[in-house]
Amino acid sequence: MAETSSAKKIEKLRNELRRHEHFYYVLDAPEIGDAEYDALINELKKLEAARPDLVTPDSPTQRVGGKPAEGFRKAQHSRPMLSLDNAYNAEELADWDRRVHELAGKLPVEYTAELKLDGLSVALSYEVAPNGGAGTGGSGTSGSGTGGVRLVMGLTRGDGQTGEDVTSNIRTIRSVPLSILADRLKKAKLPQKFEVRGEVVMPAAAFLRMNEEREQEGLPAFVNPRNSAAGTLRTLDSSIVARRRLVFFAYFLLVDGEYFAAGQTATLDALTKLGFRVNPHRQLVGSVKEMMKFIGDAESKRATLGYEIDGVVLKVDAHATQQRLGYTGRAPRWAIAYKFTAQAAITKLEDIMITVGRTGKLTPTAVLTPVFIGGVTVSRATLHNADFIERMGLMIGDRVKVERGGDVIPKVAEVMHDAEHPRGTRKFKFPTKCPECGNAVVREEGEADWRCVNTDCPAKLRESLLHFASRGVMNIEGLGDAVVQQLLDQGLVRSVADLYSLTEEQLVGLERFAEKSARALLKEIEGSKRAGLARVVMGLGIRFVGERTAELLAEEFGNIKDLMSADAEQLERVEEVGPRISQSIAEFFADKANCDLVKRLADAGVNMTAEKKQRSTQLAGLTFVLTGTLPKMSREEAKEKIEAEGGKTAGSVSNKTSYVVAGEEAGSKLDKARELKIPVIDEDGLLGLLAGHGARG
Repeated sequence: MAETSSAKKIEKLRNELRRHEHFYYVLDAPEIGDAEYDALINELKKLEAARPDLVTPDSPTQRVGGKPAEGFRKAQHSRPMLSLDNAYNAEELADWDRRVHELAGKLPVEYTAELKLDGLSVALSYEVAPNGGAGTGGSGTSGSGTGGVRLVMGLTRGDGQTGEDVTSNIRTIRSVPLSILADRLKKAKLPQKFEVRGEVVMPAAAFLRMNEEREQEGLPAFVNPRNSAAGTLRTLDSSIVARRRLVFFAYFLLVDGEYFAAGQTATLDALTKLGFRVNPHRQLVGSVKEMMKFIGDAESKRATLGYEIDGVVLKVDAHATQQRLGYTGRAPRWAIAYKFTAQAAITKLEDIMITVGRTGKLTPTAVLTPVFIGGVTVSRATLHNADFIERMGLMIGDRVKVERGGDVIPKVAEVMHDAEHPRGTRKFKFPTKCPECGNAVVREEGEADWRCVNTDCPAKLRESLLHFASRGVMNIEGLGDAVVQQLLDQGLVRSVADLYSLTEEQLVGLERFAEKSARALLKEIEGSKRAGLARVVMGLGIRFVGERTAELLAEEFGNIKDLMSADAEQLERVEEVGPRISQSIAEFFADKANCDLVKRLADAGVNMTAEKKQRSTQLAGLTFVLTGTLPKMSREEAKEKIEAEGGKTAGSVSNKTSYVVAGEEAGSKLDKARELKIPVIDEDGLLGLLAGHGARG
């Protein structure tokens, strides 16, 4: 009888605490003060100490506990956490809106407008705990039940494909439910396994309090809340994370790796029913005018929110329309981020420095008198290339207007001068020799950039190693600037392939490297061998080949050998690969040193294969030009259907064109087709070809 009484008392107290957590951290409507809450927590701790057999992972006392972690393991996301395309003005927003309507056809188009929170994206997984004990307790509810779920994992965004498991730190965020009762699942119409995505932010008050504490301890202040939130979430001691008072806002819901089928507005409503904190500043909008009104309102209240935002996110509301629109390689077509006007300040141009990138490109950077812009101290800004400096007429000593473009990348926007502040006195002369190796630099015809073409340039090797190890490529944690420089200084690495022959003994000899850190880096290097063909192609640094192109090449060829031996025609069959890219790929693999590098990577056990995409060959070898307005399909949709069947599309009519697909109000392309005697078909004719009927040119 006493045991039953203790269990009931503990559970009653847990549910009372969960209810108060929900009111305080989710609803911003506390019913009791901190002292009363602490008294309840302490009472529960005493009861659980007397009955350790009754302690459960979702108890309010278990948010923080245990010794600091030794590191974070990595885990794969259920579906990639993609970026968003950006818009910076009403015209760009209108262009996106037009494209959405074209692709949507007759499907409904309405948008949810939400604030773009400036924090760290995370993914939280909920399911029934292995012992089936997730049914007691929940977020903001009282009583117990069965069929509930618990938080089982929290992942950072990472590189979008793989994140770090920071569950122990996520558990300390009190706006994150540790468990959710069955009745809440029923109200939200969810199964017992799902994923919630959202943003972890550091509120302004918590940021100020943290910096005050650091100042008292003689430590340097953190620069802005976003970086502080990201750094905090990756702190190995969860007790430190708990003290920083992070907040989680939920905005996506996934079931079996797919977005909630009821649509975005219903998603936000379901998340609210589950007990998550959902940002209240959201609205359904149907036109660009309504979007801009919401954006204007959001920007006007930006300083009063109590947390950082840097824009507004617009998402197509209907799930069916989202599915129709689909994705590019990096972002959903059904969502866009409107970034607020760049924040700016005026400062002095102290100097211009030149850095050499992995492709040998010489990039000029402005060295500025440090100035505070939008929460960040800026002392460097991009100057793009020699032509940019010439057009602006920049002189060392000029007063310049510096903007944080999209609130992220600082850039010099304008030279400021008047009677009180005259122009600078020294003209900058772009170097004719590489500042790293001293070799002459070249500028190819039609290009804006100067490049060092010395294959042994140390700067190119350093930047190549950093690129190869970066999060979006081979994702080798711990291989940063300082470590790479030491590896080069000691002569341990002369190419990216040398990374795979490093030993613990070699690393321990480096500054600030002990056995533990050496083993950790070697483990990361070993793990990178599984990255796959697309990441390796990215890591090789082939000019003009970015993330999206690398993925398409991997899907097309399936292995490095077939990619290396592909001719121009085979390469240009790949979506988004034109003559310039195919020539660059061919030139790269024609170089014996590059082929030797690939062989060394293969010998080291680096996986250079991918799942080859099975493509239809219905229209293989045919090139189509689309003109005019088609009655049933948008031109983008027609393009996708053609390419899905192995065909190609081109922007202009030539002797290589197989068919011109003409809709209403077809223009000069139709005239050109007739002049060259190219077959002209309408939409029905195209559909016939797609279905396997009709003549082939």
